[in-house]
Amino acid sequence: MATDAVVHLIDDDDGVRQAVAFLLTTSGFAVRVYESASAFLDALASVQPGCIVTDVRMPGMDGLTLQRELKARGVQLPVIVITGHADVPLAVEAMKSGAVDFIEKPFNDESLLSAIRVAIDRHVRNSRRDDEVAAIKLKLDSLSLREREVLDGLIAGLPNKTIAYDLKISSRTVEVHRANLMTRMGAHSVADLVRMVFVVRSPV
Repeated sequence: MATDAVVHLIDDDDGVRQAVAFLLTTSGFAVRVYESASAFLDALASVQPGCIVTDVRMPGMDGLTLQRELKARGVQLPVIVITGHADVPLAVEAMKSGAVDFIEKPFNDESLLSAIRVAIDRHVRNSRRDDEVAAIKLKLDSLSLREREVLDGLIAGLPNKTIAYDLKISSRTVEVHRANLMTRMGAHSVADLVRMVFVVRSPV
């Protein structure tokens, strides 16, 4: 789990904020508290990576509306929803909207801590994948048109001779382009090259 991750706790109840913040702090988490969803959005520009823990029912903007707003703004922080027993249908709706978990009141401390650990670990993995995808895309953009055509042939599992025939060039030319694109991509093998392309093309 990332040691610099921050749990962003959003709850309009001051007592709940203090109690949960104390639990998280004593459990080793960095915590930042907000009295409303609007207060969190106002601070969004300075929000550090981690996860969001929010009550589903709050005056003004509720947890579901906050989720929709975060999605509209492209914010990728995982969201954990805290809900009362009567709010479970709302929590289910929150899950459908992308929340990673919901914790029902009164909750067991370890249930919340476990959900937060899972959420932060997922965020770290997704962030690393995003970084990897961005780096691979830069390398792909550096390829010439012919190198991309040769790459497509390799990804399709075609031998050099077939690629050469399809592109109406010599096998030797295909070999040169293949060597060049392997170097540009930083690939050590065709299997490595295929993995890179699939990382970019496959959904998260």
